[in-house]
Amino acid sequence: MTASPETLQQKLAELRRNYAEQLPAKLAQINETWRKVLAASSRDEALLSDLYRQAHSLTGSGATFGFTALSNAARELETLLKSIQTDAPSVLTPQQASQISGQLTGLLDAAQQPDLAVAPAAPAPPIKAMTQHLTRLIYLVEDDTELAASISLQIGHYGYQVHTFHTPSAVFSSLNAETPDAIIMDIIFSEGDFAGTEAIPEIMQQLGKPIPVIFISSREDFSARLRAVRANGAAYFAKPFEINALIDTLDRLTSEETPAPARVLILDDDPNLAAFYSHTLHHAGMEPQVLTDPMHVLETMQDFNPELILLDMYMPDCRGDEIAAVIRQQPAYVSVPIVFLSAETDLATQQSAMRDGGDDFLVKPISAAHLVDAISTRVKRYRALRSVMVRDSLTGLLNHTAASEHLKSEVDRALRTKSPLSFAMIDIDHFKRVNDTYGHPVGDRVIKSLSRLLKQRLRKSDVIGRYGGEEFAVILPDTDAAAAAALLEQIRVNFEKIAQQAEGKSFSVTFSCGIATLGEIKSAGELTSAADRALYTAKDDGRNKVKAA
Repeated sequence: MTASPETLQQKLAELRRNYAEQLPAKLAQINETWRKVLAASSRDEALLSDLYRQAHSLTGSGATFGFTALSNAARELETLLKSIQTDAPSVLTPQQASQISGQLTGLLDAAQQPDLAVAPAAPAPPIKAMTQHLTRLIYLVEDDTELAASISLQIGHYGYQVHTFHTPSAVFSSLNAETPDAIIMDIIFSEGDFAGTEAIPEIMQQLGKPIPVIFISSREDFSARLRAVRANGAAYFAKPFEINALIDTLDRLTSEETPAPARVLILDDDPNLAAFYSHTLHHAGMEPQVLTDPMHVLETMQDFNPELILLDMYMPDCRGDEIAAVIRQQPAYVSVPIVFLSAETDLATQQSAMRDGGDDFLVKPISAAHLVDAISTRVKRYRALRSVMVRDSLTGLLNHTAASEHLKSEVDRALRTKSPLSFAMIDIDHFKRVNDTYGHPVGDRVIKSLSRLLKQRLRKSDVIGRYGGEEFAVILPDTDAAAAAALLEQIRVNFEKIAQQAEGKSFSVTFSCGIATLGEIKSAGELTSAADRALYTAKDDGRNKVKAA
């Protein structure tokens, strides 16, 4: 959920107040570091590095929190210190010391000059969070009572709620009480050969907004199809039609689900600046997580599974490019975008950081709109690439490798948090017989029908994969054995009731399922083996069963 504009402005204003209150301490710390540099008997590179890092921090944060003059003065000091660090005398020269002292005086003066009108940086418009109905309501208008009952039953197996009407006029009395997500409308009724298409404009007028309409008819001629188009029909099915094709169309037309919020890990040792970025990204519909200690980056990534890392370049214990190099050593994170966000303007330094694993380099201070746009673009590309790498082309489910990686990650998380985790292996019964009898295209439709049912009946937190052929894997976090068995049993019953179709004939298909749960089992490999053994037990016991290890 995104924050309201008022709430966001209040949070950013509070962050600015906190920054102003903490600024004297930051300046005192810089002065103390400079005093130690002067007191040292020889040039102390560590102290000079600390001084550079402290100036660098003010360069990036000053303008962000309404101290533009401070940010500019800090950048001048930072540039001077960088040029001095490239020299190699054993002590600071009097001229260098005088220059630094002068810059520090300018820094203190600039700190007393906040912007006259400190308006919060305009955030990018929030991404509208849309939700998918748990049960989508469909109006089915069909005068053939047997056909209507069959369509209603089949659609119902895929999570739709169906209200059936036998005449177009019967629909109007229900529109004031509820709004359907879509209408399936026959064309020919006793009221006329085009009574179905003629009723739609009036239905839409009463609803006050357009909704998807799918026309079904025994007519296949151009005239009927033209009438359907003029009534703003989104799809047209000539009877008899395959129910799977109708459900595919319903899924496409009624799905309101948008991609999950982008998970962004913000790694910055300045809590106020990190909070500023976090609030900005949250307002834009993203899911940020802040980390101020780089020593915990790997375990945080394992738990949070970020889709992008926003990384400061200079921190007390290590540099951003060093962190990027460590992250890139982990095979699971090779493709995760790393975006450096730093006040560093030196092109050579930026390019060096990019070579160490960065994908982009943003310079502080940065506007909220620029930050959101840069991150959104990177995450979108990452997701597109990731989808090609990890998704099965037929079903859109995770492929075998990706599902196995998810299982290992979820097992590690469950063991750390001491939470339950169940894993199910599903295999379609006698699938070879389906292919041999009806052909591989029909077999593909059967596979897609099961994948669709799993996606509709499982939670967003559950992970579904196609292990290969007719075999599927389901990861159920925070789910014990009893709950997992009850859920998969319900799905098994629903799948058996689905009428698969081929060459005008209907047939049913079943599946067998084996479930294993963490407990005495302590690894992903053991969990997979246990679920696989339970699956074979289900098959040996006559198939069409759910068995727990």
